[in-house]
Amino acid sequence: MRLLVLGTGVMAKNQVANFLAIDGVEVVGAVDTDLVRLAEFADHFHIEKRFQTLEEAIAWGEFDSATNVTPDRIHHATSLALIAAGKHVFCEKPLAENYADALEMTETAEAAGVVNMVNLTYRNVAPLQRAREMVLAGELGTIRHVEASYLQSWLVSRAWGDWRTESRWLWRLSTGHGSNGVLGDVGIHILDFAAYGAATDIDHVFARLKTFNKAPGGQIGEYLLDANDSFTMSVDFTNGALGVIHATRWATGHLNELKLRIYGEKGSLEVIHRPDGSDLRGCFGEDIETAIWRDIEVPAVLTNYQRFAEAVRTGKQDDPTFRHAANLQKVIDLAIVSEKERRELNLLEASEQDSPADKRIPPLTVVV
Repeated sequence: MRLLVLGTGVMAKNQVANFLAIDGVEVVGAVDTDLVRLAEFADHFHIEKRFQTLEEAIAWGEFDSATNVTPDRIHHATSLALIAAGKHVFCEKPLAENYADALEMTETAEAAGVVNMVNLTYRNVAPLQRAREMVLAGELGTIRHVEASYLQSWLVSRAWGDWRTESRWLWRLSTGHGSNGVLGDVGIHILDFAAYGAATDIDHVFARLKTFNKAPGGQIGEYLLDANDSFTMSVDFTNGALGVIHATRWATGHLNELKLRIYGEKGSLEVIHRPDGSDLRGCFGEDIETAIWRDIEVPAVLTNYQRFAEAVRTGKQDDPTFRHAANLQKVIDLAIVSEKERRELNLLEASEQDSPADKRIPPLTVVV
């Protein structure tokens, strides 16, 4: 697979390191409007071909796939250009800023017959994959309740850098710079973590969003800090379970932690993922009476990067697809509407609602 890297920021470095570890993958070019950042990135990974625009890279054309690691609002136009050129696309999350754009990207990719995948990175967490297998095998019985949280502390900690002075963080706090806040940034991760792990989908949502004052006048330089910092959701799942999902950047003491608890009639599971590792615990059988939780061993799984490379090699589509990510984007869009209107929304009737971008939200295609 000959891979083009579009965008050479922090996440691109992580992606390329993973792609280069795969046999048969060659990173043949890189694109960035920032020439200094581009040179540093390309020098580090020994990438010869360097382009300041995607148009230049497409005109060159000596690649068959691309990873789109641009800011959120750039995903739509750049992915469509790549698809039009017949290139397979691996796109960072979220797929787009709204469901209408995400659906257009999905339908265009499907019509073109190119491999399309979204880097929902926590699919790489082996305990999550094993939890889903156990749910699908009926080991938990009927699922009744689901809890999921995504906790970060970079608004109170400098462990990853200082958001007050670094543009790579500041843009994530500003809707004017293409951010939908913590809901748009990591909300898609925890929604996928919950629904995928519990082997179901969301069909109703009621959400609350909160933006806290972080600077005098709510602004730092050109960045108006108006994107949401925290959200909570009450959701209904298509399997009949009730769920609570929340995320925040104010979780002091939690650098980057995802947690999922799935409660069923026969047993329960807990998945925890932190920067230093992942765990799966369960409570089953006689342990239910004494509330004893035991560790469950989990085999390694293929990463999104490995599965994308294999999909390109074989021409066989793999998950998570653009369509799946678009459906998650629909939940995010309606969560924003739910906050504004202070009411629960039914995703199956969402064609009657307006998205935050005043674009009609087509009916959801449920994909488990």
